[in-house]
Amino acid sequence: MSDIKYKRIVLKVSGEALAGTDGFGIKPPIISKLADQLKEVTALGVQVAIVCGGGNIWRGETGAELGMERSQADYMGMLATVMNALALQDSLEHEDVPTRVQTSIEMRQIAEPYIRRKAIRHLEKGRVVIFAGGTGNPYFSTDTTAALRAAEIDADVILMAKNNVDGVYSADPKTNPDAKKYDELTQLDIINKNLKVMDSTASSLSMDTDIPLVVFNMNEPGNIKRVVQGEKIGTTIQGGKLNGSK
Repeated sequence: MSDIKYKRIVLKVSGEALAGTDGFGIKPPIISKLADQLKEVTALGVQVAIVCGGGNIWRGETGAELGMERSQADYMGMLATVMNALALQDSLEHEDVPTRVQTSIEMRQIAEPYIRRKAIRHLEKGRVVIFAGGTGNPYFSTDTTAALRAAEIDADVILMAKNNVDGVYSADPKTNPDAKKYDELTQLDIINKNLKVMDSTASSLSMDTDIPLVVFNMNEPGNIKRVVQGEKIGTTIQGGKLNGSK
């Protein structure tokens, strides 16, 4: 563990990242590659917690835009995150990585209810813990869930795994060739520059708890290991304001 910078991590995986180029559904080959990286990291002794998004199946905001009651639509999105969590658990256990899914909405037949002390105990025993169901409340994103759970379990860092995006840019690099990649920012920069890395609630919470965030490309094999070992890849976002930050 001497060469490990982050010993307890929260990995935020968006639903879109699990869908690949199709943008919808669950793609087992992508989940399998992610499981391979996580196995590599757990073998180092790193304690791994994961927060899954659900945008590859359902988005509450989309449902609300189509006329659904927002809370109802958000609860459907929470169920989508559980489906992704179960798929990831299955892939990890095929790699002989012990994994537990904890949900913020009780569904005991398929997962444990979220209990903070139990989650920490699982991590201490070397088990991967997947937090599903968001915060259990409508109007809160899974980005906010990642920030909240990271604070609750005293994580060293939040790793935001992106689908073929290698960091934070000043604009969309796919449409703007002049977009600038940032190597380091603060959560205050994210809010002031409106960079949309996380929603404002998640950014504010991360700023208050002073837990760093690393945004990186999950599709590059070995990237999760590189991050936990302290290699400078992607964009690192600190909770406090950096000297000279504008």
